[in-house]
Amino acid sequence: MKIITVKNVHSFAKSQSSKFDKKIVESIISTVQKDGDSALRRFEKKFGGVSTKAFQVSQKEIKDAYQRVTPEQVRAIKLAKARLEKTESALKTKLVKIETNTDGIKITKIFAPLGSVGCYVPGGLARYPSSVIMSVVPAKIAGVKKITVVTPPNKQGKVDPLVLVAADICKADQIFKVGGAHAIAALAFGTKSIPQVDKIVGPGGAFVTAAKYLVSNITSIDMLAGPTELAIIADDSADPKLVALDLISQAEHSSDTSCCLITTSKNLAYQVVDFIEKLTPTLQRKDIVAESLSKNGFVAICKMSDAILLANNLAPEHLEIMTRQPKTISNKIKTAGLVLLGQNTPSAASDYLLGTNHILPTNRFGRSRGSLSVLDFLKIQTSVESSKQALKKIDKYLSALAKAESLPNHYEAVKKRI
Repeated sequence: MKIITVKNVHSFAKSQSSKFDKKIVESIISTVQKDGDSALRRFEKKFGGVSTKAFQVSQKEIKDAYQRVTPEQVRAIKLAKARLEKTESALKTKLVKIETNTDGIKITKIFAPLGSVGCYVPGGLARYPSSVIMSVVPAKIAGVKKITVVTPPNKQGKVDPLVLVAADICKADQIFKVGGAHAIAALAFGTKSIPQVDKIVGPGGAFVTAAKYLVSNITSIDMLAGPTELAIIADDSADPKLVALDLISQAEHSSDTSCCLITTSKNLAYQVVDFIEKLTPTLQRKDIVAESLSKNGFVAICKMSDAILLANNLAPEHLEIMTRQPKTISNKIKTAGLVLLGQNTPSAASDYLLGTNHILPTNRFGRSRGSLSVLDFLKIQTSVESSKQALKKIDKYLSALAKAESLPNHYEAVKKRI
């Protein structure tokens, strides 16, 4: 990791955003829109080396998956599901029907579940049953009618058994063996095998994130959720080895992960870099960690006010605060996808069992939204009912506004009623 001094926080933060190769992804999307399943088979062969006959996972494959996982893994999935259900159910209970009545005009707002969603679950270099839990559980709590999971198969054309078990435990309605940008296109447009959905959610690499962005004018999406990011604000009270391990744990996701340390302590900065350099050759997935941290990792040394400013401008997916008074710092953070307080709240734990959702905004979108939640699977349905007497009360004001906007027929439509 390189150690730097940041002079212009705003321009530096913008330079850290991921860049997408839109042309390649646009071509994939248009091909799937035109050719459907045949395009999906070609892309699975091209990108994954897999010859796919049937995309949908069968009940037999799900049943067989249980034979290939351990009882401890099943219990872990059930625990993660239960903890997230508790968080999401608590939020759902707050979303009650709202009714107002002003001068005889009755307005009702209810929170209605979406009809269908597509949950993208990454594969490739790692297995992500946790992403199944994080996307399917809040959709179920919201009351979504049909939940579709898509995930890339391995070289043998099989889906990771733990992913299948997680999808079954969380009660996904159907699972398809297809990944990448072409899977996003299939969910957006629908094919003979894969149904079109009302909304696409879930994390992914650069191609998946770009595909979600490009289809968002056709099908609603949750957010741009990937590649993953971690920033750590630390002072000289932080344990340098724990900081190093947290950066390493995030970096092992993929070579395009973004990790940084923002610290007030020059001594801590050099200790962390030294630990990373010593630990990396001994690691599993060491090549991914090394490439990720060398390409996208940095350490910034600055005073605390600048550290807070930089963190807010980066708007990282995960922000750990490892300082003497983490709550004081967190009160000044407005943009992070998830804030993790103190020495014993690593982002690695939040990926699984803390009860928070690990599907979070990246690419500085934390400035405008937070984690995936039950809210992403609900829409506010509004109805309004007016009386003739109510229209009479607003008559002259409605006339004034209609004339001001040069839309006289708006007023005529009301005038006729009174």
